[in-house]
Amino acid sequence: MPYLSIQTNQNLSKDQTTEFLQKASQTVSAMLGKSENYVMVAIQDASPMMFAGTTDPTAYLQLTSLGLPETATTDFSRLLCGFINKELGIAAERIYVEFSGPERHMWGWNNKTF
Repeated sequence: MPYLSIQTNQNLSKDQTTEFLQKASQTVSAMLGKSENYVMVAIQDASPMMFAGTTDPTAYLQLTSLGLPETATTDFSRLLCGFINKELGIAAERIYVEFSGPERHMWGWNNKTF
């Protein structure tokens, strides 16, 4: 049940958004070794955002997944920052990534919890 939420001050066209979401979904699936059938991704573009005192391109990511291995978050940060840099042109030093791994009973799907 991985969920990646991306907020950025960059503006994406409708076509760019669809392509970006497809690539993000595939990236999360491969990174976590989980079926893309359970991956959800969202992007909120054109958000008024400031980081380090400027409105230069920036992004904030939240990755939530059951069983998220704490020992892998450094690698995941590198992969996600690289992905955002490649796809949106945002420098890694202008990206924050928040990780969370809820308990199975704290995540619902299909009328039940995991």
